[in-house]
Amino acid sequence: MARKEKVTKVIDGDTFETASRKNPVRLANVDAPEKGQRGAAKATEALRKLIQGEGVIIDTIGRDRYGRSVANVKVGGKSVNKAMRGKLKK
Repeated sequence: MARKEKVTKVIDGDTFETASRKNPVRLANVDAPEKGQRGAAKATEALRKLIQGEGVIIDTIGRDRYGRSVANVKVGGKSVNKAMRGKLKK
């Protein structure tokens, strides 16, 4: 079931926190560079521009080994997952 939540913090290019969850949310099928890797800051900034402070629709499809929700996320009717995959290919 999809839920609308407000993004409070972007952690990196594929993970963020919301006001109503204890654990962060990870974008499904998005593999952004980790902190310290080339392109990590650019990926984090791209996700921040898309969703920081926004209300997003989170459709959880599973959990990862860290207990984070792995989800398809939309903002303004557009897929954040798809947008980030497009930005990471460049």
